[in-house]
This record gives sequence, structure tokens and C-alpha cells, in this order.
Amino acid sequence: MAAATIQVTEAPLDAASVRAAALDPQAGAVVLFEGCARDSHQGRPVELLAYEAFVPMAEAELGRIRAEAMARFGLTRCLIHHRLGEVPLLEAAVLVAASSPHRREAFAAAAWIMDRIKERVPIWKRERYTDGAQAWVEGSGRQP
Repeated sequence: MAAATIQVTEAPLDAASVRAAALDPQAGAVVLFEGCARDSHQGRPVELLAYEAFVPMAEAELGRIRAEAMARFGLTRCLIHHRLGEVPLLEAAVLVAASSPHRREAFAAAAWIMDRIKERVPIWKRERYTDGAQAWVEGSGRQP
């Protein structure tokens, strides 16, 4: 089964299926960005991340971002998948695949899409630290 172009799910993300769905004979470039949970944020040790969303609104906004990216960068294919719930270290929380005739547009599109996700999509991230404390994270700041 082909990967959906937009997906917000509690299941682990499948980078291989997203990459396969992004392949296009018109595209000389396929960029797959994986945003993974890392073990620290601003020097504080992180144990895991957890994401929450208002799914219908998140999917609608991701769809708008995808449509804008397709037009802006001349993409042939574009997929955006975001995970909800607890995301263990090293696992992907977000996948963005961008295909275009040339690499410059595919790289630029993936970066642009990630910036728009952080700015516009109603998905909220909470970090749990190794000392048991937790904090909501918005952009580069924390909200205790």
C-alpha cells in the first residue's frame, strides 16, 4: 500500500515507505528528512518526547503546507508524516519527503516545510527529562 501524502499517527513512522512513495521518474532528487528524538535539549538530558495534536486541524494545515511547497518549489511529489504520542530516543517524530527535478529545490523544500510545521501546525511537543521532570517545548523555548 502506498504511503499517504499527509499522515498524523501514533504508529512509528516508516521512512522506507515514505521514500518509496516519493520516487518519481521526473525527479532527479529525492530528499527525505527525518526529525528524530534526541537525548538532550539546551544541555538538559531528555528521556523521551511526547506529541499531542488536534488531528483534523493538523492534517488540514499539513495539507496546505504541502500544496504551497509543491507550487513554490516545483516539486513532483511531497509527503509529510508526523508522529503523536511517546517517541523514544532515535525514533523519527516527523518525516518530510520532497522530490523535484533538481536537488536545490528538494533540499530547500524540505527545510521550508519543517519551518512551516513548527510555525503553523497545531502539534505540541513535551519533553520528559531523565530526572523525571517534564516541559512543553515551543520552537526553541520551553513552557514549564
